[in-house]
Amino acid sequence: MAHELQERYSGLIDEKLRATLVTKDNYIFNNRYEGNPKSGKVKIPVRDTEVAVRDYSKANGLSLQSGSTTYLDLDLNKDKAVNEIIDGFDAAAVPDGIIAERLDSAAYGLSADIDAESIKCLEDSGTAVSDTTAVTGSSAYAAVVALRTAQSKAHVPKEGRWLIVSPEVYGTLLLDDHFIREGDLSQEMKNSGAIGAIAGYAVYESERLSEDVEMIAGHPNWCHRVEEWEVPVAIKQLTNTYIGASAVQGRKIYGVKVSKPETVLIKRSA
Repeated sequence: MAHELQERYSGLIDEKLRATLVTKDNYIFNNRYEGNPKSGKVKIPVRDTEVAVRDYSKANGLSLQSGSTTYLDLDLNKDKAVNEIIDGFDAAAVPDGIIAERLDSAAYGLSADIDAESIKCLEDSGTAVSDTTAVTGSSAYAAVVALRTAQSKAHVPKEGRWLIVSPEVYGTLLLDDHFIREGDLSQEMKNSGAIGAIAGYAVYESERLSEDVEMIAGHPNWCHRVEEWEVPVAIKQLTNTYIGASAVQGRKIYGVKVSKPETVLIKRSA
């Protein structure tokens, strides 16, 4: 029963994370890997080119060609935990309402931390574009199109491109006629947490960008994040100096990596 509760509580937090993260799995980051995350390191597959299509000879067939998929190490070096006391209740007697409130709070805290660390990785690992002129109402669309052009030259697939913008840039885009607002998006794009679209990008807003970063453009193919519950979430009875008290406890490890810096573009302002 205790094991089932751990899985359920951890699952509830993961569900909340999927709903609240700006940097969502499968939209901003991919979570493909091989290995056991609890070991602290996994292998992530990275493919730079598509499978080659060549002319076929009925007489001679077609020679085999090696694929270009490589595997990079991803360290799960982010180690985060929750450990919050619930005073006045033994572990077995904590009301469901209090458990729900603490799990919700834990999910919010983890979400903020994971978003901040993930965006920092994008900023630190991506490629800064040369244009550092601050975005204005008259230049916003041109700045986004410049990112689009640079990504196309880097052979980034058009499907799945994303753009994370600061609140200030989002406010500017809202006044631009090229911007497709949230109400006009497809249901799938809304489910991803996108708040709009422009120039082929799904747009996401984050207040966690560095002060001089206006926009980050990327694609999940080369942005990797792997998470694992090192210690699943549980309501634990406290002992020793704590009498009649329990705590929500859990520990999650994760790692973040950009495998191809030229596919993640950073637009800064001077």
